[in-house]
Amino acid sequence: MQKKVDVAIIGAGSAGLSALRQVKEVTDNYVIINRNSLGTKCARIGCMPSKVLISVAKDYHRRKVFADEGISGAEKLHADIPSILNHIRSLRDHFTNGMIKATKQLAGEHLITGCAKIIAPDLIEVGNIKIKTDKIIIASGSRPKIPNEWKKFGERILTSDNIFEQKDLPRRIAVVGLGPIGLELGQALSRLGLEIVGFDLKKSIAATTDPKISTEVVQIFKQEFPIYLGAALSLEYKNGIFLVKHPDIELPVDAILVAIGVEPDIQGLGLENLGLELNKRGIPPFDENTTRIAELPVFIAGDANGYRPILHEALDEGFIAARNSCSQDINCFCRRTPIYLVFTDPQIATVGISYEQSKNNKVSFIVGKTDFSQQSRAVLELHNQGLLHIYVDKDSAEILGAEFVCPDAEHLAHQLAIAIQHHLTIFDMLQIPFYHPTIEEALRTALRDAAKQLPDKIGLQELSLCDICPEAPLR
Repeated sequence: MQKKVDVAIIGAGSAGLSALRQVKEVTDNYVIINRNSLGTKCARIGCMPSKVLISVAKDYHRRKVFADEGISGAEKLHADIPSILNHIRSLRDHFTNGMIKATKQLAGEHLITGCAKIIAPDLIEVGNIKIKTDKIIIASGSRPKIPNEWKKFGERILTSDNIFEQKDLPRRIAVVGLGPIGLELGQALSRLGLEIVGFDLKKSIAATTDPKISTEVVQIFKQEFPIYLGAALSLEYKNGIFLVKHPDIELPVDAILVAIGVEPDIQGLGLENLGLELNKRGIPPFDENTTRIAELPVFIAGDANGYRPILHEALDEGFIAARNSCSQDINCFCRRTPIYLVFTDPQIATVGISYEQSKNNKVSFIVGKTDFSQQSRAVLELHNQGLLHIYVDKDSAEILGAEFVCPDAEHLAHQLAIAIQHHLTIFDMLQIPFYHPTIEEALRTALRDAAKQLPDKIGLQELSLCDICPEAPLR
């Protein structure tokens, strides 16, 4: 069977569906090819089920402060892991089924189920179907990374792909990899009563690069479960038990949760047939502002390119790829301010330029700081731990980026992303209201701390003079 189309989209995840919406505005001669289950990674195995688990764990963990607040009876509460997993799957299915329905409605008869293989920049095979196409958009997503030497353990290795399919969980779990996924799942499972031990090859966790923020993060989460950093480990499996061997500890566990990151899901896709040199991850050269692969009529978007494997970035890249695949011209699109969130408790965030990037770019910057140990809203909620560092250009007073760990960091992260996106200075930000008592006041503290380090600019006021009032601005 042969088909001829204007655009062929490989993958019906977030990036692929975003591309599809744009393609449909220009042509009805397209196909979208999907080899895995419909429903998007976010809904099926990623954002949504993990956040349900985190929400349940946070509710259960709250019992530890009930006595301090005058609430009795917390000792009678019990976390039923099988019931919790059922609850997670129930909500997961709600989100997934909604996405499956939306995908089928959006794609209609243009959806092809099967494994796509690129034969040439204008030819794809799916089983016995040959698809001639003017443009290709690759949006095949990602998959959990597993060390080659551990793949022999098969289903005995837990990942974000299969953990929510378990009917129950063993009581002793080693979490290998303390990036966002490992730290989120590790903390949540520990709070539900499982014996969790965390390991990471790096000396920092959750992708933090600011030394003081990294130290604070490690200290906070070591209070939740044991953490061992800075060395590789080996595994042995015998009689249903894993033996974890690390330079600092050797211990038996019932299961291994591998969370060392994700890799583009491009195996068998035929990228070698594009005639370009592939990098060590198997990805051909592409432009992140156009998503175009070299000078070919082929575009790569979302987790498949490994650039910024985050849902809102996948949506943007699907949009960019589709716009450029349906246009005579190739346009460069400005990317949004980077924002990374870890939904632990407290949350962890990086916005804009990280500390490491600031140092590497040789930017002259100062650091505005807030310590949450005495932050009023955090104290009254018995949640007063964390640090906020904002990086400010020393010459312009413009906010460049931030790294922080604190309660409700997601809200501060969005405020900072707006400021960075619009090139606001610390003095611009100090003119907005900060309600009391809120976590957002911590941002004002950091802004004021930065302002004190710029004495030549201290004349800039927090409040502007009103043209019809004689009063001086507030200090």
